Amino acid sequence: MITVKFNVSALARTRIAPSPAFEITSWLRLAAANRRHPVFGMADAGARHALRDPDVAMIASVMPPGPHGYVLDLLTPRPGSGPWKQVLAGQLDALSETPIETIAEQLLVERFPNGGMPDGVRRAFDNGTFARRAAAGLHRFWLTALAGQHTWLEAGLAADVAGRGRLMAAHGVGHMLESLHPDLDWTAEEMRIVKPYEGASDLGDSELVLAPSLLGWPNLHVQVCDPLDAFIAYPAGGAAPPPKARTALPGLIGASRAAILRDLGGARSTTELSRRLRLAPSTVSYHLSVLLHSELVSRVRQGPVVRYQRTRAGDALLHDGG
Repeated sequence: MITVKFNVSALARTRIAPSPAFEITSWLRLAAANRRHPVFGMADAGARHALRDPDVAMIASVMPPGPHGYVLDLLTPRPGSGPWKQVLAGQLDALSETPIETIAEQLLVERFPNGGMPDGVRRAFDNGTFARRAAAGLHRFWLTALAGQHTWLEAGLAADVAGRGRLMAAHGVGHMLESLHPDLDWTAEEMRIVKPYEGASDLGDSELVLAPSLLGWPNLHVQVCDPLDAFIAYPAGGAAPPPKARTALPGLIGASRAAILRDLGGARSTTELSRRLRLAPSTVSYHLSVLLHSELVSRVRQGPVVRYQRTRAGDALLHDGG
């Protein structure tokens, strides 16, 4: 059981806001463990490709291997207010500026109390680059694995925020708090959260942020050890896959890769695709590497030119998902 105390001033400042960093971290954790989300299924080719990046791989190596276990609090700073892009930028800045004492506490005491820290993590910690690289890794994973779904993701979270606001207006803040999760109870003095361990926190008059989560669904995540970084991530109501998520170009997050796949009915070079789709050659090259890794396209060298073409798997996927 975790008990969280906060005074009237903190209650008055309690707000609901999505946490981009928590959504990214939740999906990265699933991808790293090759585990299935109960609603959205397995991580796709974009996420698997992102895990090959050294900074993303470093974050993956500090994740607990199973569905339970400690995830570094520094990876999920309390979200600010404003548009998604602005909030994420603020969280990444906060992560990159994490004090070395905080990193040491979370890595050495909380995550690896009995040793076993991966060598790459140890080197990054020792040379002072862990926080900066973690911020870069989260940002890279977002761009590669999730940015193409941001419209659906933001809309789903915004809908939950609006629904909680209506609930609070109709029945009060206490009723809204108790609606977040069956394991959370609210009394006049404290919040009580069912967990398989004991903990207590007094937030005083510090701000508490309640963050709806789709990619962390259906879990309740409590981060209240530091009153200045306190937030609770709860499962967003009405979690549902994005439109056509099960059939529409799985593994191809974003319109650019889908456009490239559609244009590869015939063999084309990177230069030809760049000209036809009005994309930078480097962008086309990167997306082709993801498509190639997921076996949706093949490549063949014709003299000095490398050309790409959809595979039968790519044809089938395009036919099913449009």
